[in-house]
Amino acid sequence: MTVHSLLRWLLPAGAGLVLLATASYAQRPLTPTMGTARIWFYRDMAPYSSLATPYVRLNGVVAGVSQPGGASYRDVPAGHYHISVDSYGVDFGQTKDVDLAPGAEIYAKVVSNDNWIEGGGGGRGGGGYHRNTFYVWLYPAEVARPVIARSWFYGGGTLTAAVPPQ
Repeated sequence: MTVHSLLRWLLPAGAGLVLLATASYAQRPLTPTMGTARIWFYRDMAPYSSLATPYVRLNGVVAGVSQPGGASYRDVPAGHYHISVDSYGVDFGQTKDVDLAPGAEIYAKVVSNDNWIEGGGGGRGGGGYHRNTFYVWLYPAEVARPVIARSWFYGGGTLTAAVPPQ
């Protein structure tokens, strides 16, 4: 195969990959749907953080899955919401309560603390263990949006009947 024929094959394939990679960004609605509020969930991809994928819940109902390095959103009716993430460890300050007006947009970052529960011979080469402990922290738009823009987008949508406002 000549260099010319190889380039003729690689250029369209590369363009297709670029289009595929940007397609998930193009599908993001810019604002919440009429009469709803938007809650973004996101999580950093940190080198020593848990790779677990816990459920994110709104008022106890599963609203999504927290992915390392990922982001998603849910449009919900205006109202009061209790935001939580499934966690083995139980600590204070793990959940957040928010009151959302129509058109509001908030940013809930999922944070892991892998050192909260550990043990079992963690010496040199030891077979120790860690239990996942997750928290929800709220951040302002100017801090959260750049992180979300660099994250993998795992979808969004409207949750209405499944998540009643409190």
